[in-house]
Amino acid sequence: MSTTHYRTCNLCEALCGLEIQVEKNKATSIRGDKNDPFSRGHICPKAMALKDLHEDPNRLKFPVKRTENGWQRISWEEAIEETATRILDIQAKHGVNAVGVYQGNPSIHNLGTALFSPQFVRSLKTKNRFSATSVDQLAHHLAGVYMFGHSFLLPVPDIDRTDFWLILGGNPLVSNGSLMTSPDVGKRLRAIKERGGKVVVVDPRRTETADKASQHLFIRPGTDIWLLLAMIHLVFKENKVNLGHLAACLEASQIQEIKDFVADFPLDLAAQKTGIPREELQALTQAFCQANSAVCYGRLGVSTVEFGGLSHWALCVLNILTGNFDTPGGAMFTTPAFDLVRGPRPRPSFRRWHSRVRGLPEFGGELPAATLAEEILEPGEGQIRAMVTSCGNPVLSTPNGQQLDKALESLEFMVSIDIYINETTRHADIILPPASGLETAHYGVAFHNLAIRNTARYSEPTVEKEEGTKFDWEIILALQQAIQRDNLPEDEMQRQKQMMYYYANPEILLEMGFAKGPQELNMKRLKENVHGIDFGPLQSQLPERLMTSDKKINLLPDIYKEDLKRLMTKKENKDEGLLLIGRRHLRSNNSWLHNSYRMVKGRERCTLLIHPDDAAKRGLENGQVASVKSRVGEVLIPVEISDEMKQGVVSIPHGWGHGRKGVQLDVAQANAGVSANDLVDEMGVDALTGAAILNGVPVEVFPSNL
Repeated sequence: MSTTHYRTCNLCEALCGLEIQVEKNKATSIRGDKNDPFSRGHICPKAMALKDLHEDPNRLKFPVKRTENGWQRISWEEAIEETATRILDIQAKHGVNAVGVYQGNPSIHNLGTALFSPQFVRSLKTKNRFSATSVDQLAHHLAGVYMFGHSFLLPVPDIDRTDFWLILGGNPLVSNGSLMTSPDVGKRLRAIKERGGKVVVVDPRRTETADKASQHLFIRPGTDIWLLLAMIHLVFKENKVNLGHLAACLEASQIQEIKDFVADFPLDLAAQKTGIPREELQALTQAFCQANSAVCYGRLGVSTVEFGGLSHWALCVLNILTGNFDTPGGAMFTTPAFDLVRGPRPRPSFRRWHSRVRGLPEFGGELPAATLAEEILEPGEGQIRAMVTSCGNPVLSTPNGQQLDKALESLEFMVSIDIYINETTRHADIILPPASGLETAHYGVAFHNLAIRNTARYSEPTVEKEEGTKFDWEIILALQQAIQRDNLPEDEMQRQKQMMYYYANPEILLEMGFAKGPQELNMKRLKENVHGIDFGPLQSQLPERLMTSDKKINLLPDIYKEDLKRLMTKKENKDEGLLLIGRRHLRSNNSWLHNSYRMVKGRERCTLLIHPDDAAKRGLENGQVASVKSRVGEVLIPVEISDEMKQGVVSIPHGWGHGRKGVQLDVAQANAGVSANDLVDEMGVDALTGAAILNGVPVEVFPSNL
């Protein structure tokens, strides 16, 4: 007999509602939940991957240990005990910082990991902590801290009410809204145009979103900062500053300082740097200012470049000065039921320490992932000798994957919390696999804080987990308890155990969070509303929502003044030849859906996109294998000639490169592709944040001998 289950898809940020038919503890169909007030029945192809991941014959369910005779299954008790013993021994011998931690993007997509891993990581007491944040959204969090007082005060585009949506370096039609939780972006984008509004995409590639937009402007990678400052310059020049109700939240002296800074960044300079004609820059700015409501939104193409940190500051300034901040249709803050912002005002957590080898800055207790490999390879005090990885595949997702491969191979010990033997975990000594997505409960803690409407939805497990397997939070708690056994007095250890057992349930932590939140929500009500609850559109809430000490927006923090001065030394154009950018695909999710045949079938997607003129200059033809070479690596990849690329720019999708020895992913290895990050130079970082430069990487392209 078939039963119907409702849950949230947790594979990306969109929080789409699903209707799943289950028979004999097996999902037989997955459809969009038409009664979900947020996603309204929309799903993307990735939803079926939940079933594929759960049923994947390559998925690990029980702990395995790497031996001379290959991987061998061991008990949970042995796995936890050996992991704790090895970590504690290495720290006793070499210091607490001899252990490093890397957490990947799926960490925040899994309720148990999101709620329980912070305490576990703190129990390791190491400063060598890394995550996907510094290869993804660090620029956003830095602006949140310094401008608004909290790293999770991230303004969200109110696209359901805007009349002008300016998208820089983002492809929300494919990403489903990155740092902007928004299911069914396509329908929402069409609605903007149908009500007489406009959508403009600025990107080095004519993306899927650009194809559906009102206008697309090609831009040279990494030059968004010049565009933004020129727009702000014109706002001042044409007296378009409109502070509205935010006037009381702003310091006039900071506004004047910004005006003085941007005087050196006119439209002519922006046209020279970006490749966008001056007239089009002027028309864009004027249309943005004249719209009844407008919002500027930027993502990876803006975050992961040389001035990514400064660019997101400038983007916020543009929205604020034009009256498009904390107003309907502009950039707004959410009022989530489980509020990550409420509580005591945090101190800025930036530059409290620096990486040992290169001196890159800490943010939020983490160091930039661009320095991870050298912190393992460079001998000396503080060298990383053991690693804990959780839900991450940094060999494919961080710069210079070949170097990180060598670094991980040299470790004394490594443990991974993961369901696969992939490009990273193949280096582990022990792998601890958690239950699959269909077996776990879910609530999008982070993504309800980033949603374009105030919503909440809880998902009960869809199928029963297999006997003897463990949830992610059970694994994490067991590790934490084992790690702390020698660090705490016996009475404190017993107290910690009691606390762990008391709180050893995600529902308890959710209930506590809801009790402190603004929506008067509890688990009983949430469970009764199986399709989710819509609390309504985003609301204006400044200055109350600000977490700064004076309840004002810090419009020009000192860290950005420093970086503006650095930018002034970069006014001359460099001839860097071809520049490499990444790209997304709707059926990919970073590196971890390529073992689903339905996600990779069809025409080859791991190709080098190149403009016809650039291909002709290099004697390249469609389908031909090209060699792409950077300072750190070289890959061979089929050519796909397309005028969707700006001349001088090439693109390789991220997340591929499954041909490495020892990977146990049958479908992915048969469709291996190449890793764009094997070309990304780990030495290329944003000097302000230390975040990796993933877009605008100088490369050479020429025909391969193959």
